[in-house]
Amino acid sequence: MLFIFITLLISLSVLLPVDCGDRKDISKLQLTSIGEFGLMRRDREGIPAHFHTGIDIKRPSNNYLNEPIFAIAEGKVISKRTDGPYAQVIIEHYQKGILFWSLYEHIAGIAVNVGELVTPHQPIARYMNSDELNRFGWQFDHFHLEILKVPPIKLQPEAKHPERLFNSYSLICFTTQDLEKYYYNPLEFLKSYQ
Repeated sequence: MLFIFITLLISLSVLLPVDCGDRKDISKLQLTSIGEFGLMRRDREGIPAHFHTGIDIKRPSNNYLNEPIFAIAEGKVISKRTDGPYAQVIIEHYQKGILFWSLYEHIAGIAVNVGELVTPHQPIARYMNSDELNRFGWQFDHFHLEILKVPPIKLQPEAKHPERLFNSYSLICFTTQDLEKYYYNPLEFLKSYQ
């Protein structure tokens, strides 16, 4: 059974989410100094200590105008949040019998809508530009990528966020068991397809 699962994973078509020359070369991906998967994040006002559930990907160039972000694979947009530094897109992917979800957060210029089918060849959003970073803080000069093993948390739409239909488990991962239950390590997941 494990052999079949691994064989299916290897045959998936997955690319890196940034324009770094070769979108299959994981060595081109640069993370922030605290952007690794599984790091313990300290508590801060209103947010308990938790494990980092994704990776924080640095901007691959000096393009502070429209540096694109791509979906990692074909899929369907199931949720969209457009409010400032916490803007995010969640995509559901089903390939070769494998169902998984990818989340992109701290993004701007979202170019997709809920229900839309996407490919890894057209941008879904972009990194924040200089004006947005000056407004929200330069600590957001990256974007956060998560890859979920299980369906994200269903939300009731609000007037303020009518297309935010799902959320991840990012702020409730208090143990390594939680982390392993809900998430793939994005670097290992992406590395599987080189």
